Amino acid sequence: MSTSVIVQTQGLSKKYGDINCVNKVNLHVQEGEIYGFLGPNGAGKTTTLKMLLGLIKPSEGEIKIFGESLMSKHRPSILQRTGSLIESPSYYGHLTGLENMKVMQRLRNVPDKNVHEALRIVRLENHKHKKAEQYSLGMKQRLGIAMALLSFPELLILDEPTNGLDPAGIGEIRELIKSLPARYGITVLLSSHLLSEIEQIATSVGIISEGNLLFQGSMASLRQKSRTAIFIKTGDNSKAEHLLLTQGYSPVQSGSRLEFDNLEDTEVAEINRLLVEHYIPVIRIEEQKKSLEDIFLELTGKERSL
Repeated sequence: MSTSVIVQTQGLSKKYGDINCVNKVNLHVQEGEIYGFLGPNGAGKTTTLKMLLGLIKPSEGEIKIFGESLMSKHRPSILQRTGSLIESPSYYGHLTGLENMKVMQRLRNVPDKNVHEALRIVRLENHKHKKAEQYSLGMKQRLGIAMALLSFPELLILDEPTNGLDPAGIGEIRELIKSLPARYGITVLLSSHLLSEIEQIATSVGIISEGNLLFQGSMASLRQKSRTAIFIKTGDNSKAEHLLLTQGYSPVQSGSRLEFDNLEDTEVAEINRLLVEHYIPVIRIEEQKKSLEDIFLELTGKERSL
C-alpha cells in the first residue's frame, strides 16, 4: 500500500540578522511515520516546527503539508488537521484538567466524546477534576498532549515531549506516542535532543545541527551506517602492519592495536594465520560496532554526548 507525504519542505530557512537558525532544510515525513527530529539544543528544531505551524514566517523556502502549501488559502484547513505541543503546555492553572480541555474543545469545535477519549488516552481520566496547577510535571505534559490530540489530527507535532520528565514519565509518553499511528492513524513529528529517545520511538529520523539537516532517512538506514571494526593487538604491531600491507590488507595503527574495517570472519581467520606463521604473537582480537551516538557525533562534529 502506497503512503503519501504529509510534511515536505524545500529550502526552508530562517535567518535572524546574520545568523542562519535554519538553513535550506528539506524535510520529508511520510504518512504513518513517527519522525524523530534530532539535534542538540539550539540546533534549529523548535524554529523549524514553529514554521511548520505558521507561528514563524520563513525567510525563504516552501512548506507543504498534506500536499498543500501552508502559505495558501488551504492554511486554515491544514492547521485544523494538525495538533501540536510546542516548547511547554499552555493551560489555566486555576482550572481543572477537564475545564482546560473544555476551553480547547470550544476552540476546536469538537464533540464531548473527543474530550473524554483524549483524557483516557493520556491516562488523566481519574485526575480530570483536579486543578492543573496541582498536576505534576508529567501530568501537565500529558494534559498538553491531550489538548493536541483533541481533534484527533492527522498530523501531531510535538516539541521535546519528554523534556524534564522522570524515567517513569518518559516511558509513559514514549509508549503513548508509539501507539498513535496504528491505533488512530496519526502521523507524528517530534523533536528531541536525546538520541536514546529517538532510537526507541522513531521509525524515521532527521538529524539537524547548527541549522543544517545532516541526515534524513529510516532508523534502519541510520543503523546501517554503523560499521564493525576489528582490533588486533600483537607482540609487534609494526612488523604485523608491514606484513599485512604486503598481503593486501589495510590496517591502521590505533593506539596499541591495529584497526581493520568491515572484515569478514574468514579474513580475520586468515590474518590470524598469517601472523602466527610469521611468528608474530597475537595477543587479542576484538570486534567493536559503532553506536548510533558515535554516528551522530561524526555527523555533527560534536565532541560531546547529546
